Amino acid sequence: MFFKKKTKHAESLDPNNIPQHIGIIMDGNGRWAKRKGLPRSAGHRAGAETLKKIVKYCDKIGVKCITAYAFSTENWNRPQKEVDALMDLLYMYLQQVEEQFAGTNVILRVIGDRSRLSEKINKAIDYAEDYTKGNSGLILNVALNYGGRDEITRAAQLVAKDVAAGRLSADAVSEDTLSKYMYTESLPEVDLIIRPSGEYRLSNFLLWQAAYAEFWFNNINWPDFSEKHMEQAVLDYQKRNRRFGKV
Repeated sequence: MFFKKKTKHAESLDPNNIPQHIGIIMDGNGRWAKRKGLPRSAGHRAGAETLKKIVKYCDKIGVKCITAYAFSTENWNRPQKEVDALMDLLYMYLQQVEEQFAGTNVILRVIGDRSRLSEKINKAIDYAEDYTKGNSGLILNVALNYGGRDEITRAAQLVAKDVAAGRLSADAVSEDTLSKYMYTESLPEVDLIIRPSGEYRLSNFLLWQAAYAEFWFNNINWPDFSEKHMEQAVLDYQKRNRRFGKV
């Protein structure tokens, strides 16, 4: 069983065993909206508000980094109306970076292939990243036009170019070397991956980084995900015996 029901008795988080990097697959926005008789875009707006709450909570308990799956390389296959609504929502939040990040110490970064994004969105990303780069709190990685296989392919291409240019020896290529070519280079290892909405798969998310991550699944749709759910996910994480291949 991949997820646990909420315990009946109160438990306290161990401040010395907080996952440093949490990946979140923000799933179930469309289903949430459908159940309420709302357009799917309303679910995505509600999901964005949920992310803001969860980021604030995670920053408070000592999480160093969150990578949130916002738009995958496969999501372009969705109806154009929904893709346009997602891009409009993204642009709106980026344009309101001062308001969205007011009172926080969060650092915003965007990972993924930005070449397919519009010029105005790319400019808004640059501004938002620059606006928050002086902060010193939790790092929020927004995975946008991101795919795990695409990331690994990109890293392999960059390694091949460096080898061909003589900047790197082929014999020197190792796991550590390849890790330095990933979008998450310089960030803590991914400790915990959370997926709500009742799905039990990674869906091309953080494939390289998930090698020794713990997983936590729940049936609730992302817009209904609360600080209490995050607390339970961290509590369950703290009960895991992470051996990393050892006895």
